[in-house]
Amino acid sequence: MKHRRIPKRRAAAVGAGIAALVAAGVTFQTANASEPTAAATPETLSVKAAGKLASTLVQDLGNAAAGTYYDAQSKNLVVNVLDKDAAETVEEAGAKARVVANSLAELKSARGTLKQDATIPGTSWVTDPTTNRIVVTADRTVSDAEWAKLGEVVDGLGGTAELQRTKGEFKPFIAGGDAILGGSGRCSLGFNVVKGGEPFFLTAGHCTEGITDWQDSSGNELGSNEVSSFPDNDYGLVKYTAEVEHPSEVNLYNGSTQAISGAADATVGMEVTRSGSTTQVHSGKVTGLDATVNYGNGDIVNGLIQTDVCAEPGDSGGSLFSGDKAVGLTSGGSGDCTSGGETFFQPVTEALSATGTEIG
Repeated sequence: MKHRRIPKRRAAAVGAGIAALVAAGVTFQTANASEPTAAATPETLSVKAAGKLASTLVQDLGNAAAGTYYDAQSKNLVVNVLDKDAAETVEEAGAKARVVANSLAELKSARGTLKQDATIPGTSWVTDPTTNRIVVTADRTVSDAEWAKLGEVVDGLGGTAELQRTKGEFKPFIAGGDAILGGSGRCSLGFNVVKGGEPFFLTAGHCTEGITDWQDSSGNELGSNEVSSFPDNDYGLVKYTAEVEHPSEVNLYNGSTQAISGAADATVGMEVTRSGSTTQVHSGKVTGLDATVNYGNGDIVNGLIQTDVCAEPGDSGGSLFSGDKAVGLTSGGSGDCTSGGETFFQPVTEALSATGTEIG
C-alpha cells in the first residue's frame, strides 16, 4: 500500500480544535509488536501537537494504522502500523512507528466476539494500543466457571486478547467535585455547562436514573433532571432551578479551584485529575479508550475512558480533567483509594454533543 508523504511542517502544526493536554509516562510493552523500526529520530512533541499529528496520520494511513499513544518520557507520538511502507510514512512525519500484528479491524472483531460470547457481569474490555491487544478484566465476583468460560473465549481469539483479574468489584460509584444530593442518594457535580444561555450541570447518568431533583450538601435546592442516559451511556444533564453561582471550575479541596475553559478528548498516556466529594482529588493517567464495562443487572456501558485513577462510592459524576480542559464524568470501577484499582469515565465531549451544551 502506498501512502502520501506528509511534510513535517504540516504534520507538527497544532490545530485549534485539539485541546491542550498534560501527558503521563507510558510504559512500553512489546507483546505482539516488533521493536520500533530503525529510522530518523522522531520529533519531540507536546501532547497537543502529538494529538494533531495522530489525527493526520490516522486519516492518511487508513487501514494500515493500528492505534496511537503518547510516550511522555521521550515526548514522542507512537503509531502502530501494519507494514513497512506505513512505518516510513510515520517516521517521515516525525513520529515513532511500531509494526504490529493486529489491525484495528481484527481488534474490533475480537470485541464483537467478547460481546456475543462473554458478556458476564463483573467484566470489562478495552483496546490497549501499547500492547496491540484487547485487555479483558474480570473482577472478584466472577466465578471459577465464568473465569474458565472467559479463558476459553480469550484463548479462541489468539493473539488479539489477553485476560487478567482485578481484586476489586466493578460497580457504579453512586454518591461526588462538590456533593449533590437527592432522596437517599449522593453523587458529584461534574461540570457546569450552558445551553441557550441558561445554566445546567453534567453528572453521571446512573445518578440521574435514580434521582430527579437535586440539593447541595446543605440541603438547598439546586436543580432538576433535563436529560438522563444510562446504561447506553453514563451522563445526565440537570437544569439549575435555584439562583446560585455556577462558575466553570472544579473544586480542588485545598481552598482553591481549577478553572475549566473547554473540553478535550482523552488520549492514552494523558495525565488526568479527578475531583469527587468522597475521596476529593486524585491523579493518574488514561490507560484505555472505548472501554466496555458490565456492572451487572444488565447495566453494560460502552465507550468509556479507562484510567488508573482511584475513586470510591460517592465520587460518581465527578470531574475528570487535564489542565483546564474537561475530559470525563466518573462512572464506576473497582478498588478504592487505599488499594488502587481501575476507574471508568464517560467522555465529556460525547455528553456535550448529545445534550447540546457547552462548557461555561
